[in-house]
Amino acid sequence: MATRRDVLSDVMENVAEIKARREGKKLPVPVPVLTFEEFERLPEEEGIRYELDEGTLLMEPSPVYRHNLIRQGIFIRLNEFVKSHHLGSVIEEMDFRLGPNTVRNPDVAFVNNEHLKKIDLDRTPVEGAPALAIEVISPGNLAQDTAKKVHQYLAAGSQAVWLVYPSLQLVEIHSSVQGGRLREVREPDLLEESNLFGGAKFVLSLTEIFRVSK
Repeated sequence: MATRRDVLSDVMENVAEIKARREGKKLPVPVPVLTFEEFERLPEEEGIRYELDEGTLLMEPSPVYRHNLIRQGIFIRLNEFVKSHHLGSVIEEMDFRLGPNTVRNPDVAFVNNEHLKKIDLDRTPVEGAPALAIEVISPGNLAQDTAKKVHQYLAAGSQAVWLVYPSLQLVEIHSSVQGGRLREVREPDLLEESNLFGGAKFVLSLTEIFRVSK
């Protein structure tokens, strides 16, 4: 039976393989299986993002510049809106524990005031799902993995998940209300949302968001 040290050693070997892959070397990367406690003990590695998918460790390289610009643009606008209406907090790339062995790291998250009262600000990951999770989708993201992630957010209590597709110039909105309805907003249309924010209306210009990436 493998010890915790063996498991973590295997994980670090996989991190080295991912780095080699980023340098152009095609190497098979085995998928480690971890408990939440083992996940918490993983050392930080520059350029590597960790998530835990029902016990399966996911490791991805840091996103490209275009991805970061779009994420930053969404964060700035949503953060200004949430602060001005005293609705809670908006944060980038924060770990959220969605289940016993599931930890996700959305690009942008909105945490409402009710959830904020229950959070230990000095611990990570945050227990529970954000009210809104926003994921900027990269070309390498598989559709089935993205669909699973959306399901995990909503099942854990998120009211909505926004999937931002830079290549398609659209945002796909998944909601836990009204039977889990799905809608799309395409550039140059405006993304408008009030259900998440106690009736206050948030408006996001997709033209402005996607333009900064060009």
